[in-house]
Amino acid sequence: MVLRIHSLSHCIVAMLFLATSITVGQTQPRPANASNTGSITGKVVNESGQPLPNASVWVYAVGSQGPGQMVTSDQEGKFKLTGLQRVPYSISASMPAYMSTPRSREQQGKYEVGDSVTLVLVKGGVITGKVSTADGEPVVAIGVRVEMTRDADGRRLNSLSVVQEGPTDDRGIYRIYGLPAGTYIVIAGGGTNSEYSRTGINAFDANVPTYAPSSTRDDAAELNLRAGEELTDVDIRYRGEAGRSISGTVSGTARDDAGFTVTLTAISDGGAQRDQQLYQDANQREFLFTGIPDGDYYLTAQTNNQSAEWAASESQLLKIRGADVTGIELVTQSLGSVSGRVVLEENKAPECTDKKRPVFTETFVSAWHKEQEPGKDRARFIWSMGQPGRASADGSVKLRNLAAGEYRFATQFSGKDWYLRSISFVPSGPATKPVDAMKMWTRIKPGDRLQGLTVTLAQGAASLSAKVVEGETVSEKLVVYLAPAEREKVDDVLRFYAAPVSADGEIELSNIAPGRYWILAQPPVDGAESPMTKLRLPDAVETRLRVRRAAEAAKTEIELKPCQNVVNFRIKP
Repeated sequence: MVLRIHSLSHCIVAMLFLATSITVGQTQPRPANASNTGSITGKVVNESGQPLPNASVWVYAVGSQGPGQMVTSDQEGKFKLTGLQRVPYSISASMPAYMSTPRSREQQGKYEVGDSVTLVLVKGGVITGKVSTADGEPVVAIGVRVEMTRDADGRRLNSLSVVQEGPTDDRGIYRIYGLPAGTYIVIAGGGTNSEYSRTGINAFDANVPTYAPSSTRDDAAELNLRAGEELTDVDIRYRGEAGRSISGTVSGTARDDAGFTVTLTAISDGGAQRDQQLYQDANQREFLFTGIPDGDYYLTAQTNNQSAEWAASESQLLKIRGADVTGIELVTQSLGSVSGRVVLEENKAPECTDKKRPVFTETFVSAWHKEQEPGKDRARFIWSMGQPGRASADGSVKLRNLAAGEYRFATQFSGKDWYLRSISFVPSGPATKPVDAMKMWTRIKPGDRLQGLTVTLAQGAASLSAKVVEGETVSEKLVVYLAPAEREKVDDVLRFYAAPVSADGEIELSNIAPGRYWILAQPPVDGAESPMTKLRLPDAVETRLRVRRAAEAAKTEIELKPCQNVVNFRIKP
């Protein structure tokens, strides 16, 4: 069985903060006899707490694009990861037929040297059935795969997050196991889509995929799978219809020793995109996709090597209508990068003395592309190649593999008493004066090597614990907004905050810049699912003004002092 996990896009959450002056470039000191490396120990268990031997345990340094470390749990389910640097780690476990729990996924990225970890795996769901011809004969050794289209909460996925595949046996029976709860479609055959077509096992390369029960993608049955459930008799009557082929070559900026990946992405399901990848070695510059049904696709090439600097082509739009497509040339170009530094500004206020300073190596900076811009003119996965950058011990940071487009910047860091004061950028050209990167999108062209990004974290952050007073529960979805009361701060994007209100009416906000604020509880502006993100977009000027006007009219004001922790504050919606 083959398991492929497709990235949805980058995944770091921006938490935002602010306050005074002096650049600091040292991390927290360790005792002189402390080792530079250490270990993390743990245990892998099932949902009943029983040990799971022979589970694969992986550890990755958060923000690293390099290979991780893998160990296997022993007969008691125990493991030990050694030789680890003192940086944050993401740890996960895997085992056939099992899957991680939502809680264990939430904990990824929060482990440090010296921790002891318990990883819980639960039995996944199963989908099984038979593939047969129109005459009822079994179809043997055909690849069958399941693809999740909605998660367990019914939310439609923008990109497939779970794809599993396996072949039918001599009876035409397939069985796909280890599936998380969600909504699935089941597909048989198709040369592009099947791992088995690349091994020579699949004799159905030239045919288009058949979707259960016996249809095209438009009429495919969607199956709801509960946690640990087994769905049986999901049979497929194989259509055996001939498909089209797509072929061409790749050229461009890749090194001579670099292979490449060509990705064919179907444009369907209201924007959901399915990536099928074809890997080639460095000496093979031709690609071929077979068994392609009529439809619209993006075709994209990217380099396939261990280098930290990648290249990719523009996504070429193909409209397949009853004929093969040949002679395509995909030209790769180097992706862009942005480099700069993280600086710390201390606050001399007595309340802020002896407060823990953020550790540079636990600080991440990320670039998020402009959603409104032609994200529709390229495959969605292109945006996920630019991973967040982790600052080095001296505060320097570099964001790599950014596709051409417009970006905003965000940061994540440790330190309850610190906030994000500013993100500035020195543009290229004769101008040397820094600009506020929170107020404008930063355009990156292919191959750009931009420098001069400065992320300033300031000491003196306040925190707020509040309750929306509206009875025992909140009757509708509410968000608490903070807008600057000082008129001279109206244009400061980082002085606007937002937090969703829980069902019992509570909110928690931390890393807030000290100052005076208007507070407002209301439904999210424009129905935004991520109200803080919506509020801080560079071009959301009118949104911020609307929030501030409404908050001022509500006449609830609070003044937050440096390093102050306000609790039990009452807000009336």
